[in-house]
Amino acid sequence: MFFLSWPRSLVVALGFSAAAFGAVAAGPAKPIFVLNSLDADISVVDPVTFKQIKRIPTGKEPHHLYLSPDEKSLLVANALGDSLTFLDPQTAEVQRVVHGISDPYHLRFSPDMKWFITAANRLDHVDFYSWTPTNKTEPLKLVKRISAPKTPSHLAIDSKSSTLYVSLQDSNELLAVDIATQTPRWKIKVGEMPADIFLTADDKHILVGLTGDSVVEVYDVSAPGNTGAKLVKRLPTGKGAHSFRAWGDKRHVLVSNRVANTISKIDTQNFTVVDKFPGPSGPDDMEVMGDGKTLLVTSRWAGKLTMIDTETKKVVRQVKVGKSPHGVYTLDHQPRQ
Repeated sequence: MFFLSWPRSLVVALGFSAAAFGAVAAGPAKPIFVLNSLDADISVVDPVTFKQIKRIPTGKEPHHLYLSPDEKSLLVANALGDSLTFLDPQTAEVQRVVHGISDPYHLRFSPDMKWFITAANRLDHVDFYSWTPTNKTEPLKLVKRISAPKTPSHLAIDSKSSTLYVSLQDSNELLAVDIATQTPRWKIKVGEMPADIFLTADDKHILVGLTGDSVVEVYDVSAPGNTGAKLVKRLPTGKGAHSFRAWGDKRHVLVSNRVANTISKIDTQNFTVVDKFPGPSGPDDMEVMGDGKTLLVTSRWAGKLTMIDTETKKVVRQVKVGKSPHGVYTLDHQPRQ
């Protein structure tokens, strides 16, 4: 466990706001997890000293992570290791490893907690697993495999657990799948090299980050029965638009522009860029901490985790982690919408 024993003045001096200190001083500080894709391990960072305190081995090429429905496990997708590592998000201890999961590059639970879904990036398919957390030997059971050429990258699921959206990175397409029947609904062409996708809080629009371009495409997916998608806007953000993270107010969302080395804040009511932050050395995945003022981003090309003060719009500090850091997560975060 990680307990705060630091004086208020020191915490503020280290770059945390007074509000952040008050929020975490009431209980144990939550560790920050960073996936090091090329080192096959996880850096655990102390949120007070902002220093790496240990490394946890995983399977080959861990890329993304996701909190289990009961919030008791943080799942790490080991793409080349064909496995999932379960971690305690509070103590950073390994709970168990589940093998036999085919190329889990990206992962999502449906909101109704009935389905666990993975995108097999290198194998061109999407897998639907039933989820039984009480089953200690086989909590995940493969139910359906859907062909998804070419190179399924990121997943998004609507709030009703009705529709799964999949970006197909190398065919420049967006795929929609009916979750109840695990069958494709439609597939459309999008811009160059779609990566992360983000559904607005009302499920009416989906944002697509185009890593091969400098824009985010916005599609209306509110047609009755979700029968198709209509391009609403191509929103310039920065070269290499890649990964999204909700601001936490159900209105704004961040996108990392990996080539431009910036992070854009988008208003999803009128689809405009309303703010911009620095994102050094290939910004990738992000986390907005519980104080609402501290932004964490993995600096992919520098092997660092970067902390940004969103009020001053300055980099507060960086910590060296492993090679090619990708996903980042902490329990002390703003809501995902």
